Amino acid sequence: MKNIIAIAFLFLSFAASAQNSGTKQAANSKKAAPKSQIVEASCGQCKFGMKGHGCDLAVRIDGKPYFVDGTGIDDHGDSHANDGFCSKIRKAEVTGEVKNNRFVATSFKLLPESK
Repeated sequence: MKNIIAIAFLFLSFAASAQNSGTKQAANSKKAAPKSQIVEASCGQCKFGMKGHGCDLAVRIDGKPYFVDGTGIDDHGDSHANDGFCSKIRKAEVTGEVKNNRFVATSFKLLPESK
């Protein structure tokens, strides 16, 4: 009888330990989802003084400009219009991350101009 109780105790201890270990691993393996942020958005060459060819969408985060991957300069209206990216620096709500010195956007929403 003592052997059965000892085996049952070991089994329950092992099961509880494995469950706690799995919970910790799952919590550690979750990658924090990127948060949206409000940034300045404009033409990297025309408004942010970046080197490049033609006009390309860029965002400025913490004072540093990055070209954008995941959306283009003309995906948000005519870039050469009076309110376009080559004429004005606009605000945008973006989600993404900086990789290889470029901003990789998973979402990009141009905000209305404040009057």
